[in-house]
Amino acid sequence: MQTDALLDRFLSGLAPLDPIAVWAHGSLAGGDYQEGRSDLDLIAVLEAPLTPRTVWRLATLHARLRNEPLAGLLHCTYLTPDAVDDSRRSHLTWAHEQLFKRPVTPVTRRELHTFGRVLHGKDPAGLLPSVPDLELDEFVVRDQRDFWRPKLAKAERWRQAPWVDVGLTTFARATATLRDGRLLSKREALELLPELGAPVEVVEDIRARRYDRTPAPTTEAWAARRGELTRGYLGPAIDELVAAYG
Repeated sequence: MQTDALLDRFLSGLAPLDPIAVWAHGSLAGGDYQEGRSDLDLIAVLEAPLTPRTVWRLATLHARLRNEPLAGLLHCTYLTPDAVDDSRRSHLTWAHEQLFKRPVTPVTRRELHTFGRVLHGKDPAGLLPSVPDLELDEFVVRDQRDFWRPKLAKAERWRQAPWVDVGLTTFARATATLRDGRLLSKREALELLPELGAPVEVVEDIRARRYDRTPAPTTEAWAARRGELTRGYLGPAIDELVAAYG
């Protein structure tokens, strides 16, 4: 698989920095990975501190991988042992072909403890504090209320398939976490969405683009309709979820 080849090259390139651990989360760890469509979501734990030289070496590593198949889908956040406790703290991250900082959220942390895949070194349980249910629930509500709900205001962005796909599946996952304490795969989220009243034709469109070998091309008319159906559903649905659990 191209995925395994890329991971091998990444781990080999990271080896000179002597990582304490490298973990996979998301679909790569959870059993719903679709090569060429799913992101490769990774966490690497390095010895502190991340000096400017270390940052340069990481940027160089990712630049050298840039022409490898699937390299654009490889995302990695870099932690240090002294900076793992605070889920709101931002950490150096490579994603979307650039370096920036973002947190390792309570959802990601719970994924790592529940089904994280160890690619190198220590297990997450030995380095990463567990996530209390209350902290997880508060984050999920906050994410729906403060991130996803305001994003519905701009109709244009919802003509783009990634916004539709992630917006709907994240809502289903949030519902399952708050209602049942479960973490869902994207496949399970798509199965739940019709039960939650999501527009079936949009759910089937996401399913086809994610799992069909040759999905039908998206027309401009359908992209516009799909976006409006998604916005029309998610607005009231998020409001109801936040009112129930916020």
